[in-house]
Amino acid sequence: MSMNEQMEESEASILHTYNRFPVVFEKGEGCYLYDSEGKEYLDFAAGIAVNALGYHYPGYDEALKSQIDKLMHISNLYYNEPIIEAGAKLVQASHMEKAFFTNSGTEAIEGALKAAKKYAYERDGHADHEIIAMNHSFHGRSIGALSVTGNAHYREPFEPLMGGVKFADFNDLESVKAQITDKTCAIITETVQGEGGIYPATKEFLEGLRKLCDEKDIILILDEIQCGMGRTGHYFAWQAYGVQPDIMTCAKALGCGVPVGAFVLNKKAAAASLKPGDHGTTYGGNPFVCAAVSKVFDIFEKDQILSHVQGLTPYFEEKLDELVAKHDCAETRRGKGFMQGIVIKGRPVGDVVKKALAKGLLVISAGSDVLRLVPPLVITKEDIDKMAEILDECME
Repeated sequence: MSMNEQMEESEASILHTYNRFPVVFEKGEGCYLYDSEGKEYLDFAAGIAVNALGYHYPGYDEALKSQIDKLMHISNLYYNEPIIEAGAKLVQASHMEKAFFTNSGTEAIEGALKAAKKYAYERDGHADHEIIAMNHSFHGRSIGALSVTGNAHYREPFEPLMGGVKFADFNDLESVKAQITDKTCAIITETVQGEGGIYPATKEFLEGLRKLCDEKDIILILDEIQCGMGRTGHYFAWQAYGVQPDIMTCAKALGCGVPVGAFVLNKKAAAASLKPGDHGTTYGGNPFVCAAVSKVFDIFEKDQILSHVQGLTPYFEEKLDELVAKHDCAETRRGKGFMQGIVIKGRPVGDVVKKALAKGLLVISAGSDVLRLVPPLVITKEDIDKMAEILDECME
């Protein structure tokens, strides 16, 4: 069957909610993908920041194969060894208190919102609390996650959504203060806005949020689903700011390919929020996905993945800055670590993405005008050089 025939068969049976690129991928190796006709692609998209270790990283596949031979699923009515190991490693890496494993980032957001609401309910004895979220944010596609996603395009077809949500401007502390009332139970923001255009938070903004939340006993939720797990050179982006949230969400690279997310609570939030019966999941934290999470932490530590990202980030940024300086269509670069964006002007960003695909490079967009680069964390200087060479041609 040809690749075109494969795509036609997909369209015949799969609900059309994605405008997919015209390629069928068959396998991956290192930082490269191969389509069903054998063409090679350098991957600077990483499954939307998921495949932090690329493909078939030594030890990762073997850990999953070993777990398949032991146990795949038993539910959360019983303990299992991988969740015990993965939970301990996640809590240690985040320096927080308790973790709850989910099936996705969206579910992690749902759990974080519930935990914040329950904290306020335990504190006040009533349930009519409000949440402040950020304009241009993205937190997921479920009703609860959409309710705190600050983009009308995603929200409007599904309204009315969850009530009691107000929006402030990212990196504008005064706009947050203007939304606070005695009903405010939580403030939620991405540490680095992803879908909104690759905007890192300023140190002053995060420190200001932390101070506000401490003063008014408000839960601070930081969404680390895309920017977490090493992408900025730290396990979690907030660690570079020295501002710890009360609740953190993570997913994507947490399992490097298996569907897993988590929300993690500090001591205050863990002690006075969700209790038995308040929240649950059938699949979340099952032995298979937690074996992956546990192995990812082992690899990050053994092979010094965070140091690699920190060491190579200046070169990555230098090559992107050279593209911006050379090409009129590239207006500016922004980002942190291996989460970078180039603002494209004068032409649709999708044109650059499509040209790159044709030349064997995978990049994606963010917002309406940003070229997003979120490669595997194990890329080399040679990979960066090849990426820059291809994008140089695409931007002519």
